Amino acid sequence: MKWLTPALLLIAAVLAGLLFFRQAGAQPQYGTSLDEPKPLPSVALLDDRGQPANLNDSHGKLRLVFYGFVRCPDVCPATLSVLSRTYGGLRPQLKDKVLVQMVSVDPANDRPEVLRQYLDRFDPAFAGLTGDTAAIDRAAREMFVGVTRPPSLTDHSQHMNMGASHTDHASGASASQVATAEAASGAATDPADTGAAEAAMLHGDQVSVVDAQGNFVRVYGNQEILSGQLGEDLPALVTQYGPK
Repeated sequence: MKWLTPALLLIAAVLAGLLFFRQAGAQPQYGTSLDEPKPLPSVALLDDRGQPANLNDSHGKLRLVFYGFVRCPDVCPATLSVLSRTYGGLRPQLKDKVLVQMVSVDPANDRPEVLRQYLDRFDPAFAGLTGDTAAIDRAAREMFVGVTRPPSLTDHSQHMNMGASHTDHASGASASQVATAEAASGAATDPADTGAAEAAMLHGDQVSVVDAQGNFVRVYGNQEILSGQLGEDLPALVTQYGPK
C-alpha cells in the first residue's frame, strides 16, 4: 500500500490542474457583450487627485466603470457597496489586475477631493474621474450611458462650465440593500442635503467593462450587479479582458 499516497497526490495534482484549466478557460455567463470591442476615444478628464486623466487610459488593467455622483441618495451607494464586496473578495493576484472607477456626472459638486473622500468610504483602491460638463457628457455617450438633467441644473452647470447629477429610479435595488449601503457610506438621504433637482436626475446605472487596452467590451445592468452576477463573472472577465 506504499504506492497509495503518491497515487493520491498525483490524482489531486491532476484534479487541481483541471480545475485551474477550467477556471482559466471559463467564459463570462452574464452581462451583454458588445458585438465588437469599442475603442474609447481620448476624452480629457481629471482624476481624484486633480491630475489630468483620459477616458481611454486603462492603466494596463481591466476596468469596471460606473457613472454616479456623491450626493446620489440610493443606487450609487448600493452599487458601490456591492462592487466593494466583490473587489474585496478577489484574490490578491486578481485585485492587481482590476480597477473600479467611478465617473462623476455632478462635477460642479464632485471636485476631485470630494470624490476621493467619498470613494474612500467604499475602498481606497477605487478611482474617480471628473471634469467639465461637455467632457463628462461625451464620455457617457461613448459608453451608452444616458444622463438627463432638469433645466435648472442644466442652466447652472452651463453657467459653471461644469455639472450634472442623477438618480436611478429603475435600479431594482431592495430597500434593505439601499439602507445598508447608505449606513456604510454616509450618503445623504435628507431632502435638505439632497435637493429636489438632484433627486430628479436620471442616468444609466450600468457597469461597463473596459479591457486593459481601453476598449469597451461588455456591460452589466444594475440587477446583474446587485444580484452578484458580475461578481461571479469577474475572474473570467479578468482572464478574457485583463492584462496578459
